[in-house]
Amino acid sequence: MAGLFRRPTRLLTVVAAIAVLYILIIFIPKPREELYGFQYFRSSFDWSTVPERNPVAKLTQLPRGSPKRLPKFQHDFASDKAPSRERLDVLESRRSEIRLAFVKSWNSYKKYAWMYDELTPVSGEGKDTFGGWAATLVDTLDTLWIMELGDEFRHAAAAAVTLDWSKTKDTSCNFFETTIRHLGGLLSAYDLSKEAALLEKAIELGDMLYTAYDTDNRMPPFYLDFDLAKEGLLVPGTHDPSAAVTSSGLEFTRLAQLTGQDKYYDAIDRVAQALEQTQNSTKLPGMWPTFLNMRNLDFSGQRSFTLGGLADSLYEYLPKMYAMVGGLEPMYEKMYRDAMDAVTKHLLFRPMTPDQDDILFTGTVYVSSQDGPELEAEGQHLGCFVGGMFALGGKIFNIPEHVKYAEKIARGCAWAYKAFPSGIMPETFTLYPCPSLEPCPWDEDQWTATGDKRFPKGFKNVMDPKYILRPEAIESIFFMYRMTGNVEYQEMAWTMFQSIRKATETKLAFSAISDVTLPKGQKTVKKDSMESFWTSETLKYLYLIFSPPDLIDLDKYVLNTEAHPFLRPNAQPGYFTYT
Repeated sequence: MAGLFRRPTRLLTVVAAIAVLYILIIFIPKPREELYGFQYFRSSFDWSTVPERNPVAKLTQLPRGSPKRLPKFQHDFASDKAPSRERLDVLESRRSEIRLAFVKSWNSYKKYAWMYDELTPVSGEGKDTFGGWAATLVDTLDTLWIMELGDEFRHAAAAAVTLDWSKTKDTSCNFFETTIRHLGGLLSAYDLSKEAALLEKAIELGDMLYTAYDTDNRMPPFYLDFDLAKEGLLVPGTHDPSAAVTSSGLEFTRLAQLTGQDKYYDAIDRVAQALEQTQNSTKLPGMWPTFLNMRNLDFSGQRSFTLGGLADSLYEYLPKMYAMVGGLEPMYEKMYRDAMDAVTKHLLFRPMTPDQDDILFTGTVYVSSQDGPELEAEGQHLGCFVGGMFALGGKIFNIPEHVKYAEKIARGCAWAYKAFPSGIMPETFTLYPCPSLEPCPWDEDQWTATGDKRFPKGFKNVMDPKYILRPEAIESIFFMYRMTGNVEYQEMAWTMFQSIRKATETKLAFSAISDVTLPKGQKTVKKDSMESFWTSETLKYLYLIFSPPDLIDLDKYVLNTEAHPFLRPNAQPGYFTYT
């Protein structure tokens, strides 16, 4: 040591090395066995400081009291005969293969598109489609947790809490998509991990999204324009997709429950009340039109009604919101019952098929002043969620007929997958409706005269033959398996997964494809797109179908429209009781 002090240069080198080591120890995150306690980074702008131009005189409070004892959603698996060792091995093998597909997708996202919204799974690049806020990363947090990829979850969560909601090249964001993917992803990751930093980041985003409700009638616009929001100058739209401006109930309710701030619940409750007040004054009483005039809340002029694209989650959230508030807000049951009465009377149809398959679909209704409601027997991949919705609604509101409809809708979607050479259902198509929900004979002459012979018998036409890695058909299969315990649904799901994997896999991950209807031997074009719902929904639902049923128990969680699980009040004893 004495020699060291006789050499000042060496001394300075050692001191510098110690200083660098100290900085590394203090400032570089250390690997942990658990995530808890790491520090999140505040966004550069605090949206909670934006003054409201249209403040609420009195906030609507979260429903008070203990949650009701709601009916059980899940099948009583404990009463079933225990599966054989052979069956358990099959389930484990299938989970493993689905997990491998997920890991392949995730690893390529990390390598080629980290912190971008999406991976391009053919060219191997990153692209931003939702503000540049790492949509795939945030949307996938809970899937990482569910699949027990702990190190990957920690790595992703540590990155998620560095997001700056004011750092974007865009001047506005899609209010709906940001809510279901980003806010929903953060809240569910918090509910699963209890990592406080994730909740803090969710609150930051919630405060930004909350400004969308600062309009003269407290109705949100389709796009959240950042500059207008800061000035309190947002205006509701006059022709907005109904789902986009009415489907933030679960996310804002969960945020209110976790923070104790009623303002979030007040925002979405006003939208729900507007829906309730207008439900029976439309051209198809019980349903709301596909597009809404949120500026004057006059929905009487529109003629198109659907459960498919543009409207889907408006209806999906009705039974889910009832569960999310512990059954303490009755308007969600009333709206569900009224809406489904109209659906079963006007939109639900049985297709004419050569084998008289016992299946159902929901179409689109156009109301004309001369002829009244007219059904277009259009099937949509997006509309396949309806099976899960009917199952949940039928269970929670004790409507057995709805559970029967749910099974037939889920089986209808599986039938549509199986019908095409690729084993995958197209985006949109038309069928031949039977006169009622009862079986009807196959009319070969009608199909010969009007059907497109490129497609299987029963299909009149395919308007959009692509598949973009959508989850909705598998979503309904998941709900039906969990609610009935019927292993036949597991077999359906496995067949669907194998077809999807074969048709969409690339060297890096999995891609949307342009045409699922091509004859065997013809390769479809891969569209170089992998939306975040592939890892957030499609693979998650598949994994859960083959997992033990206590993993994301439906009697403990409500899943939002992006498959993000939120804890239900009944899963938190005493939490929901207010004074």
